[in-house]
Amino acid sequence: MPAFIIVGLLALVPPVCLALEDPFFIRVFMRAINLGIAAAALNLILGFGGLVSLMHAAFMGIAGYVVGVLAHHELNGDALNIAGLSIPGTGNLLVSIPLALVVVAVLSLVTGAICVRTKGIYFIMITLAFNQMLYYLAVAAEPYGGQDGLQLLSDLHFGGVPLPAQVGFFYICLAALVVVLVLLDLIVKSRFGMVLIALRQNETRAAALGVNAYPYQLAAFVISGVLAGLGGALFAVGQKFVSPADLAWLRSGDLAIIAVLGGIAMVWGPILGAVVWVMLELVFSAWTIHWLLLIGVFIILVTLFLNEGLAELWKRLIFAIGRRNRG
Repeated sequence: MPAFIIVGLLALVPPVCLALEDPFFIRVFMRAINLGIAAAALNLILGFGGLVSLMHAAFMGIAGYVVGVLAHHELNGDALNIAGLSIPGTGNLLVSIPLALVVVAVLSLVTGAICVRTKGIYFIMITLAFNQMLYYLAVAAEPYGGQDGLQLLSDLHFGGVPLPAQVGFFYICLAALVVVLVLLDLIVKSRFGMVLIALRQNETRAAALGVNAYPYQLAAFVISGVLAGLGGALFAVGQKFVSPADLAWLRSGDLAIIAVLGGIAMVWGPILGAVVWVMLELVFSAWTIHWLLLIGVFIILVTLFLNEGLAELWKRLIFAIGRRNRG
């Protein structure tokens, strides 16, 4: 129910903005949607798997770079040469986005095979190390803008259909969010999801029952990485720009904070967290240069008074309604 409410309210953003003749907020909430997709993806292993990853910014950024690099080569009329393979550039998002997800899937599988063998603080540190390696790889990619980033100047399209205007692409991102939420909900409620939750609660007891944690956690890491990559690809297309800043570990930290702020106990919690995060960022940054301090204070208050993040407000509302009806 809360997920439907959030998606429904987001769907009202473009018509309201157009009626008020202020399309700026369409871009703002589009950013919230794409960050929400990535944060919800992270929450699969964070909230339900108990694995704190600082690598998901890299998954977002790499997916964005795949889309951007292919568009760049199409614009220049040449091919991308990798290990003797010649890959033609393309602005067709029906090709570049799936290819980006394949690249992220392979990347998350290779890195996850190493990361998941570690536990606790070691898992956090090794994901951070991989994230920074990929960040500096993007910085060193001078043909693609290096530290200045890469603009997507090619004519992007979906199989020959031109990329919709801002409103149209907003609803594409919103549709992707719905698909991700449904998929994550199915995963969490499946046997796979129940095993993942059991491993979070007590991995030793699960092992005693014959559960091998490694394949479950690795599969969750790959799924989480691919879905974060989808958010990153849409993020890059939406802003028509990708840069090493999209891979910075601070972005990974933001995703973790967004998930916790919204509520890691719910699939839809990170979406709520993303919307609130973006709005706080917009309001506080317009008010003072010390806006991060204000956001920090807000997060502290939420964690002190709402054990399950902002999503707990929904539980309290339902409880209050039920109590009133009984009274």
